[in-house]
Amino acid sequence: MAFVKILKNAAFFKRYQVARRRRRQCKTDYQARRTMTRQDKCKFGARKYRLVVRFTNRRVIAQVCYSTILGDKCVAACDSTELSKFGIPVGHKNYAAAYATGLLIARRTLQNFGMADKFKGKETIDGEEYHVESENEDEEGPRPFKAILDVGLQRTCVGARLWGALKGAADGGLHVPHNTKNFPGYKAPEDKGAEAEYDAEAHKERIFGGHVKDYMEQLEEEDATKYEAHFAKYIENSIAADGVEAMYKTAHDKIRANPKWEPKAKKAVTHTRKGNTISDSTGKDHKRSVKLTLKQRRKKVEIKIAAAQKKMAEEDDDDE
Repeated sequence: MAFVKILKNAAFFKRYQVARRRRRQCKTDYQARRTMTRQDKCKFGARKYRLVVRFTNRRVIAQVCYSTILGDKCVAACDSTELSKFGIPVGHKNYAAAYATGLLIARRTLQNFGMADKFKGKETIDGEEYHVESENEDEEGPRPFKAILDVGLQRTCVGARLWGALKGAADGGLHVPHNTKNFPGYKAPEDKGAEAEYDAEAHKERIFGGHVKDYMEQLEEEDATKYEAHFAKYIENSIAADGVEAMYKTAHDKIRANPKWEPKAKKAVTHTRKGNTISDSTGKDHKRSVKLTLKQRRKKVEIKIAAAQKKMAEEDDDDE
């Protein structure tokens, strides 16, 4: 038999360390997280804020967090479903919705810290590069609220939706370090040493849902059945292709006017139980089984045992 080298011996298993749970679940890139959360030792516990942007199948979630030894603490949060009250009832996961969500989290964060009046951000949206710290270099007072973009495990390709949330937060008055390299409308230089091109107008079109408008018009002309299926919610809310840009403009103004989160009013519904039936004050009935006591459960078992014994006795009599 040929010599076989033992690669995983006792020394290997003695030193083996199990990966962290969220690493095993492929949810957290800990190398990137350490880079974002590590603070200088001379800062003496100063908070290092992160702008966390995540996408699900239906919505965009944005949070401003900072890390502690006991875990992350969230100082402000919002998601794109809140855009309904600002006049955007549909399309809660596209680029324009991501921009509006970024704008909302920026205004809400600054309002929570009492800095909303000091840092207005960019009120005229034109897609141009904007950094809030460049406008306040010579002014006295607090420095801009700085947050580092946390993209998680998302792909950071050019034109991705998460850059819409970043642009919205930057225009809303947060200092999020970035450049135009990944924005829609950016074109890398073809030759070495040449300057890159950035088309702000193309980015502005994305911010106001121009790509959605174009697709709606194309489908409406080419395939009316497919248009009605794809944009059923738009049709239901009476949103035509011509009204998409105005919808987002109005929403941006409303977000700036009042970004505060308001909890939903609780419904004054009372419930009454009668046996397994629960009736509420709205007239609806629900079936919910009552939990048996220990005495009732024991009695139930005794009945089953007695029935089994009776059956066995009857079978014995038949055999005889």
